[in-house]
Amino acid sequence: MPDALPPPNPTLGTDKMLSRKEGGVGWMIFNNPERHNAVSMEMWIAAEKILADFSADPEIRVVVVTGAGGKAFVSGADISKFESERGSKEAVDAYQAQTAKVYEALANFSKPTIAAIRGHCIGGGSALAVCCDLRICTEKSSFGIPAAKLGLGYPLPGIRRLVQLVGPSFAKELFFTAKKFSAEDARIMGLVNRVVADDALDATIADYANTIAGNAPLTVGSVKAIVAEALKADPDEELCDRLVLGCFASEDYIEGRRAFMEKRPPQFRGR
Repeated sequence: MPDALPPPNPTLGTDKMLSRKEGGVGWMIFNNPERHNAVSMEMWIAAEKILADFSADPEIRVVVVTGAGGKAFVSGADISKFESERGSKEAVDAYQAQTAKVYEALANFSKPTIAAIRGHCIGGGSALAVCCDLRICTEKSSFGIPAAKLGLGYPLPGIRRLVQLVGPSFAKELFFTAKKFSAEDARIMGLVNRVVADDALDATIADYANTIAGNAPLTVGSVKAIVAEALKADPDEELCDRLVLGCFASEDYIEGRRAFMEKRPPQFRGR
């Protein structure tokens, strides 16, 4: 979490994005606290590289996304760079294409993802959090999508993800008003899973991440994929059936049964 950040990874090309790996958990940290973790183009590019690395690492079973500094998760795009990064149609297209890559990579990530939210979660930060499987925030966190105050347009994929999470009415309220909403508002909307005290966030995230990392990867991954199919108008039922059968045919299923009978923690290997 923000109190114990790792040194910058020099392969990412920017110290504004940090990553670390701890016991099966990969951490992606937005590290621009002086601007409430507002995101620039170079940060989006680095985020894509971090996610690709976590995806390719079989030891990583869960990914936590968070922000440094304690005041913000992500506060959206870095408006100070709008002229240089989004001042023309070509620049806007390039920026939106890069953010879409990260959103899609996170939303379609094969492993569970958790947004650990402390402080402001605004604009692109809210869009990023919505791409995660779970969202846990502190009592003082705030949420908002100020697009209507900036004249920005939001593409269909992002709005679809939000509607699937909170429903059409709350999605319209978030966009139409462009207001900031409290953590309790977000909980009522279904925008977050849990609201915890500020000093309990680290322990809560560690508990969730470590618990999920210790569970059977094939079961967790199959449920994630099947939930995604369940949201489609025409789900791939054959895919769902294969995923279920794959769990029952796995070594982990044998290990899970043995561990239960022997009254010991199972050691799952994802095969």
